[in-house]
Amino acid sequence: MATVTIPASFPGLKGGDSSFGFGRSLDFARVSDFKRVKYPRRKISVIRNSNPGPEIAELQPASEGSPLLVPRQKYCESIHQTIRRKTRTVMVGNVALGSEHPIRIQTMTTTDTKDVSATVEQVMRIADIGADIVRITVQGKREADACFEIKNSLVQKNYNIPLVADIHFAPSVALRVAECFDKIRVNPGNFADRRAQFETLEYTDEGYQKELEHIEQVFTPLVEKCKKYGRAIRIGTNHGSLSDRIMSYYGDSPRGMVESAFEFARICRKLDFHNFVFSMKASNPVVMVQAYRLLLAEMYVHGWDYPLHLGVTEAGEGEDGRMKSSIGIGTLLQDGLGDTIRVSLTEPPEEEIDPCRRLANLGTRAAHLQQGVAPFEEKHRRYFDFERRSGQLPTQKEGEEVDYRGVLHRDGSVLMSVSLDQLKAPELLYKSLAAKLAVGMPFKDLATVDSILLRKLPQIDDNNARLALKRLIDISMGIIVPLTEQLTKPLPNAMVLVNLKELSTGAYKLLPEGTRLVVSVRGDEPNEDLEILKAIDATMILHNLPYDEEKNSRVHAARRLFEYLADNSLSFPVIHHIQFPEGIHRDDLVIGAGTNAGALLVDGLGDGVLLEAPGQDVDFLRNTSFNLLQGCRMRNTKTEYVSCPSCGRTLFDLQDISAEIREKTSHLPGVSIAIMGCIVNGPGEMADADFGYVGGAPGKIDLYVGKTVVKRGIAMEHATDALIQLIKDHGRWVEPPAEE
Repeated sequence: MATVTIPASFPGLKGGDSSFGFGRSLDFARVSDFKRVKYPRRKISVIRNSNPGPEIAELQPASEGSPLLVPRQKYCESIHQTIRRKTRTVMVGNVALGSEHPIRIQTMTTTDTKDVSATVEQVMRIADIGADIVRITVQGKREADACFEIKNSLVQKNYNIPLVADIHFAPSVALRVAECFDKIRVNPGNFADRRAQFETLEYTDEGYQKELEHIEQVFTPLVEKCKKYGRAIRIGTNHGSLSDRIMSYYGDSPRGMVESAFEFARICRKLDFHNFVFSMKASNPVVMVQAYRLLLAEMYVHGWDYPLHLGVTEAGEGEDGRMKSSIGIGTLLQDGLGDTIRVSLTEPPEEEIDPCRRLANLGTRAAHLQQGVAPFEEKHRRYFDFERRSGQLPTQKEGEEVDYRGVLHRDGSVLMSVSLDQLKAPELLYKSLAAKLAVGMPFKDLATVDSILLRKLPQIDDNNARLALKRLIDISMGIIVPLTEQLTKPLPNAMVLVNLKELSTGAYKLLPEGTRLVVSVRGDEPNEDLEILKAIDATMILHNLPYDEEKNSRVHAARRLFEYLADNSLSFPVIHHIQFPEGIHRDDLVIGAGTNAGALLVDGLGDGVLLEAPGQDVDFLRNTSFNLLQGCRMRNTKTEYVSCPSCGRTLFDLQDISAEIREKTSHLPGVSIAIMGCIVNGPGEMADADFGYVGGAPGKIDLYVGKTVVKRGIAMEHATDALIQLIKDHGRWVEPPAEE
C-alpha cells in the first residue's frame, strides 16, 4: 500500500469528511491508497481513504513540478462560461430541486404562525403570484400544533405548495412539525449547540469529539423522521449565528460556516439520508459568496452533489435590499450555481417574488445559453478570500494645468453619462452629480460623481456650456469625450475615449502630446489585439461588452481581461461600463448591475462603475452606482443597515420601525445599524453591525453595541431616540446636513 503525507491544514482537508480521519491536532495527515491519474495537461492525484466509503479527494501539485500536493480549488463547472452545476434531485413535497429542474423561487411568511387564518391567507397570496415554496417560522409547541391546521386548511383549498418549517433552538419542535410540513430548515449554529455567548472555548480532541457526538444524538431523530415521512432538510448556516464551539476553532469565518454545515451533513450521510440541501447565508455579500464557494470546493473534493439554496440574509429594503441580493445571488448564478433562491427584503413577502423571479430568469438564461468567452487560464483571481486589485490611481504629471488626481476615487469610483441638454442648466447638472453648491459654484462632497462621459461636446462658441464643464474640471472631475469629438471641437483638459482600433491605427496621435487617454475594451478580444495596451499610458480602462449580446458574458470577459492585465503587470484602473437598453425596468437594472458588475467587484476586480440607461432618472442611476460599491464593501457613502425581513417571530412592526430609523440615521456613512425583529436574529446575525435595535419582548427593545447588549427593555416609543443617543455616546453621530 502506497502512502503520501500532506499538510492537514490545506483548504479542503481540514475539517473534511469524518471518514478521512484527519487528526485535528496533528500537523500532517497520512492518506492511504495513493495513485497517480493522468489528466489533460496536468497530473491529478486521487486519494482514497483505507476506510470504506465513496469519497475521493482530487489533489494537484502546489506549483509546477512541486512534490507538494494540494486539493483542487474548483468551485464551479467552468471559469470561462456559465454551466449549471450538476446536482442530485431533492424533493420538497411535490417540488423537485436540482440541476435538472428550474431554479425555484421561495419566500417566508411574516404572520404570527399561531394565527392560522392569517398565515393561510398569506401563503395563498404568495402561491398565487408564483412562489414555488413557502417557509414558516415554528418556534414552539403551539406554533407546531398550528402547522397541522395550516397544512390541512391549504390542502382543503387546493393549495399544495410545499411548506418549510424554520427551526432555531428547538429539536423537539422540529420532530413534531416534520409530521406535516415538507421540509425542515435547521440552523447548525443553534440546533444542538447552546446560544452563542461569543466566548472563546478550548477543546481537547476528546472534548471536541464529545460535542460532535452530542450533535449526532440530538439531530439523528429528526433525520430518521424525515426519512420515514419523505421530508427534506435544509442545512442552513448563517454567518452571524455560528456556535461558540465553531467560532473558537475556525473563527467567525466562511470556513467556520462550511464546517458547521458539514457536521450535520455527515450525520445525514451516515444515516443514508440524502434528501437535503445546503445554504450559506450572510448579510455581507462578499462573505456570502466566499462561504458558498468554500462549500462547493469542499463538495467537489468529496464528490457530493447536493443542491444549493441561495440568499443574502437581512438584505434590507428597497433598492438597497435588491442590490445586496443581486450581488450575492447573481454572482453565484453567473457561475452556474444555485437551485432555489430567496431575496430577503424588509417588505411584505409578496414583494420578494418579483425580484426573485427576475434573478432566477437571469441565471436560467445565462446557463441555457452557456454564456461565456473562449477558454483561458485563470491564475490570479482569489476565489475564497477577498483581495482587491487596486488599479494605479492617476498621479499629477509635470506641466498639467489641472489636477487629475480626483477623477477616480481610491475606494471605488462612480462615473455618469451626461447629455448636452443637461449642460443647459448648470446648477441642476451639478446637483444631479451630487456636488455641493456655494454661490452657484460646484464642490465635491462625499458622494459626488468622480467623472462624467460626454458623448457630444458643445459647439466651440457655446460659452455657457463650456464654462459649466470648466467648473467641473476645476474641482478635479474628469470629463471623458470621444476621440472624434475632441479632434473636431476640442475641450481643454478633457480625457479622450478611444477604442483598440483607434489605438492600433494611431488615430489618437493626432491629439496634443500629453492628452489623457481612456480606453474602451470588450475583454473578449484576442490577446494580440490587447498588446497595444502595453505601449500606452491610459488613465483608466472602461470594460464595455454590449448588454444585448446573447452568447458572450461580460463577467467572464472581464475576468479574462483582468487575467491579461495581471499576466502583463498592467495596473490600469478598470471601470465596469454597462449600457442598459432604453425602457429597462428599474429592478432589472439594479439586478443587472449587481450581477454583472458586483460579480467582479466582490472578487476585488474593478475600480468603479459607469451605468448608462436612456430615459432613467439621473438620481436613480447615481444612487444605484453608489449602492453597488457599498454593497461590495468598497466605498461607504451612507449608513449601512442590516435589516431582517421579518417573520412570525418578529416582536414589532419591522417595516414601519425600519423606515423611521432610516429617516433619522441615513446620513451616517461608516456606521452600520442592525434592525432585528427578535433575538433569533439578534446579536449573532448582527456580525457586521456597530449598533443593534432588537426586539426583546412585545413592545420592548434591546439595544446593542456590536454583539453586546447595553440597554434592555426600552419602551418602543422611546427606542429610536435611545438608539440615536447611543450612537452619540459612542462619538459616531453627526447632525444631518442642512437642506440647500
